[in-house]
Amino acid sequence: MVTDGGAGVRETCQVSLSAERRLVVGRVARCAPTLDGDGCVRVAVDGVDGYGSGKSVFADELASAVTALGRPVVRVSLDDFLNVRAVRHRQGRDSPQGFWEDSYNYPRFERDVLVAFGPGGSRRYRPAAYDLRTDAVLDPEARTADPATVLVVDGLFLHRDELVTAWDLSVFLDVPFSVTAQRMADRNGSNLDPEHPSMRRYVEGQRIYFRACSPQRRADIVVDNQDFDVPRIVRDNLLR
Repeated sequence: MVTDGGAGVRETCQVSLSAERRLVVGRVARCAPTLDGDGCVRVAVDGVDGYGSGKSVFADELASAVTALGRPVVRVSLDDFLNVRAVRHRQGRDSPQGFWEDSYNYPRFERDVLVAFGPGGSRRYRPAAYDLRTDAVLDPEARTADPATVLVVDGLFLHRDELVTAWDLSVFLDVPFSVTAQRMADRNGSNLDPEHPSMRRYVEGQRIYFRACSPQRRADIVVDNQDFDVPRIVRDNLLR
């Protein structure tokens, strides 16, 4: 069973799975560990901002591949745990530091999701804490996941210090800013130059993340996702 937690705006690109993509996604799915008893497994899909790196698409495909292995899955997006606009922009609408520090409500995400699926957790989780369209804080009714569920989370900054130890398996989708900026420009008309001032908040905020946390090194699996049809696993620390 795949449960979609999305209550905010979580748009994904539509990608048909090539044979190469199915192989890569399937390989990652088989890396999700099985814990003793009814323990749940927490999986992160990290990557750069916007539609360019393909985090949501990859996480959706990964959830489907894990389900095909006969395991229950819950899908949650960190974008459904954004802070309200006043908090996100309190350091300025163009502030890279604000983007890095203030984008997400980590206490809610930890309480409503990570603890529920963690060791000895209740499996009672809330899939969202924020609605981007209305800038409203949400408090949805709790749901109960099946025993031994695989939680698949997509989002930015998932390898930051306060989150990195939560994951039983983590993936980083490696796509250069030049490619992601082009994909975002094609989708929403933003500037295709990642060094343009209008992109500074997002690009520089993520560079702060890279310098502070080195997500490409912290991730268990790094996938070169520049070509959606032909992704490549460029590092697998699990050696499976």
